[in-house]
Amino acid sequence: VQLQASGGGLVQAGGSLRLSCAASGRMFVNYAMGWFRQAPGKEREFVGAVNWGSGMTYYGSTYYADSVKGRFTISRDNARNTVSLQMNSLKPEDTAVYSCAVSTQNYATEFLQYAYWGQGTQVTVSS
Repeated sequence: VQLQASGGGLVQAGGSLRLSCAASGRMFVNYAMGWFRQAPGKEREFVGAVNWGSGMTYYGSTYYADSVKGRFTISRDNARNTVSLQMNSLKPEDTAVYSCAVSTQNYATEFLQYAYWGQGTQVTVSS
């Protein structure tokens, strides 16, 4: 599985950005695709994920960290095998490197549950 994230950049507080993660190569039938972020000096943090595949509990469902719930939305483009992270009402504390990853586990919210990672994309929110 190869993952390619894109869409990061610089935005003012209150603005929006949309990140995309394109998957290629051998994909699993049942998997979760998630987003994590890591700010300088901080631990990697779960942002959100979507479950995919009829074998996954709550197939198609999305779940988010409390810190982004209501502001961030994950969606999936089946035709392009891409998952997007729409980020609205951005705050300076959202500044981080955002990475996408794939897990074969249900309801995967911990980074150790993810075996496949793409490179990160920088998101910077100015105040």
